[in-house]
Amino acid sequence: MMQITAEQLSLFVGTLALAILSPGPGIIAVSQSAFAMGRARALPYGWGLAMGASAWCLAALLGLTVMFRLFPWTYVALKFAGGTYLVWIAWKMWHHAADPLPDPAESRLGMTFWGGMVLNLSNPKPALFYSAVLLSIFPSALFLADKAAIYLTALTVEIGFYTALACLMALPLLRRRYYAAKFWIDRGAAMAIGLLGVSLILRQ
Repeated sequence: MMQITAEQLSLFVGTLALAILSPGPGIIAVSQSAFAMGRARALPYGWGLAMGASAWCLAALLGLTVMFRLFPWTYVALKFAGGTYLVWIAWKMWHHAADPLPDPAESRLGMTFWGGMVLNLSNPKPALFYSAVLLSIFPSALFLADKAAIYLTALTVEIGFYTALACLMALPLLRRRYYAAKFWIDRGAAMAIGLLGVSLILRQ
């Protein structure tokens, strides 16, 4: 039995799509991966990012944000750990900016399915976002089938977005421009992700 409506799911999809389009570490990382290694290597990384992001939706559905409210230190600890991880990723990007392009058969900077999943799991803010959106769109009491439909919708949107982004950023024209300015693009991506990590640690 389900009590959510198609209109509610449509509103959820629209809200989620707008949120995903805002620049974040996942967008920066999958774009850089597609530039450097092409679509075949960027797609698994993007799908890992999608799974990591949608996992926060599942966590919100299962009540993780309730734990954050009851025990605020858990959110602070997770936020600090996530910010530190983003800063580490940024340092790796900065350090390797001058390196030659990697062999396509080799992994780089953890740009694998699991690397993508860990990157998006390192930022707990989506749990709060999903919790707020779920509470504002859907009834407070949801059946198991409702929760399954909401999670599968979120997963579909996340996978669709990261798939499209990886394919777009791997286009030959964009990759050629990346090759010509690899050092500065990698350094810029490192600075952006590093700033996101620091802001995650410092933000109240």
